[in-house]
Amino acid sequence: MTTDMRVVDYHTAGEPFRIVTEGVPDIAGASVLERREYARTTPEVDAVRRLLVNEPRGHADMYGCFLVPPDDEGADFGVLFWHKDGYSTACGHGTIALGAFAVHSGLVAADPDGDTDIRIDVPSGRVTARVTCAAGRVVTVAFRNVPAHVVARDVELDTTRGPIRADLSWGGALYACVAASSVGLAVSPERYTELVAFGREVKWALNGTAWARHPHDPRLDGVYGTVLYDDLGTTPEGVRQRNITVFADGEADRSPCGSGTSARLALLVGDGTLPVGRTLRHESIVGTAFEGRVLSTAGDGDRDTVVTEVRGNAYRTGTAVFTLDPYDDLATGFVLR
Repeated sequence: MTTDMRVVDYHTAGEPFRIVTEGVPDIAGASVLERREYARTTPEVDAVRRLLVNEPRGHADMYGCFLVPPDDEGADFGVLFWHKDGYSTACGHGTIALGAFAVHSGLVAADPDGDTDIRIDVPSGRVTARVTCAAGRVVTVAFRNVPAHVVARDVELDTTRGPIRADLSWGGALYACVAASSVGLAVSPERYTELVAFGREVKWALNGTAWARHPHDPRLDGVYGTVLYDDLGTTPEGVRQRNITVFADGEADRSPCGSGTSARLALLVGDGTLPVGRTLRHESIVGTAFEGRVLSTAGDGDRDTVVTEVRGNAYRTGTAVFTLDPYDDLATGFVLR
């Protein structure tokens, strides 16, 4: 591992996102998905992830990425998303942050008074971040995700809070969705510890089942997270909900979760709650919000898919050069959760 690693930090609706710009060893592979496997299984590469996400340089809920080449010339760049427990297949809040970063850094030339599309290859496919600028300032970023779809509804599961029914849907990663009120919870900071514990329980209970298997590529297997949500009724534009997404092994998304919003949109349009083109105002446990909508529907073999757009913004919070002292007994750090 190199001793110096340069990063640019952002937050998207409160959720951190650390972009590594220098100090990552070469990550081999012919595609972003192959590079994900290489990074995951190569100690020299994964040591950089651990150093930047673990304490004392990070924390148990840190999130970040490595920039890599795209799959082909149709995209501007590729990305490997990571967290304290490994590498994810998708990340909506990270995609929003990368759109802002690409414009701020000059990685992609942008219209100072209009929209600029930035195409990004992620492990689950190609996504597009549309960055809207005014007077040279990024004012919003909306990303168009890989097609989302419903995987299963009303999956029965016994839990420490009694039997539940969970809906599963794909938004670049697989999510289990449960109404918080159905287990005596509400999405509020006061119930944070209980929400995280229950979300983690549901994720691991479903992760080893047939529902968690990707139909085409086992590298995309697994339940990524649990979306616990409150229904806050309707608005003139559509539907309003609040959620906390508990992903990986007990990490809690501070944002409304971008790929999780896509997964929720597939369920809401599929059951007729949200008409195509109407808006889901998806709020987080810290009070921030994304706006999501389904742009179109289509058939894909034996399932219906939806093309979703999720809108938010990201803000730069700092830059840093992190160093590994070769004599440091803690080396790449630790986490307590």
